Amino acid sequence: MEAIGKGAVVSSIAWNQRFFASTRGQVVALLRQGPATVEELAQALELTDNAIRAHLAALERDGLVMQHGLRRGVGKPAYTYTLTAEAERLWPKAYSRVLQLMLGALGERMPAKEVEELLREVGRRLAAGQPAPEGDLRQRVEGAIAVLDALGGYACLEEQDGAFVIQGRSCPLAAAVEANPETCYLAEALLTEAIGVPVCQACDPEIPRCRFEIGIANGAAPREA
Repeated sequence: MEAIGKGAVVSSIAWNQRFFASTRGQVVALLRQGPATVEELAQALELTDNAIRAHLAALERDGLVMQHGLRRGVGKPAYTYTLTAEAERLWPKAYSRVLQLMLGALGERMPAKEVEELLREVGRRLAAGQPAPEGDLRQRVEGAIAVLDALGGYACLEEQDGAFVIQGRSCPLAAAVEANPETCYLAEALLTEAIGVPVCQACDPEIPRCRFEIGIANGAAPREA
């Protein structure tokens, strides 16, 4: 999987800063404090109710906000709005940094082979927590790519010399992979478990990008029902 470049990270941070400076970003920031009604948001931002409804409708279309329920009070009951799980991705998380430091600590205390097997086990558990792709080999490979994408990565399917190749474009664990290349064993085990046939990591050492090969001519067969 390809490590995300510094420019892409800076661009993402700049986009988030612009978003939170906008009115919709301010609505999202307020809703992070807890569910709120249209009237409460309008008062906080000194806007009309109709203006808030328009922003909420756009945020709902983007999958960032949803109706939470009715709040009953003195007057007419009002719908409250809250953030979706997708909206939480707008805020930076420490996961990659924590994983990077954890792998470094494990590497100092455990043999490399044990660290590798630990990462493979984590990959298998990640796969077990996702719906198993079904269908023929191509369909399962495509389903496995969707699993990678759902975890925050981006990959594409290619065919080369009679084999399917999953080519990583963006890695959800890029920060950890850069310092600990063995992290890719986690993805290799995840893909093997999801597809149901052996997957082989085939990194190009001169390019910071990983890829995974699934053989067709070497006897890879569809998963049995």
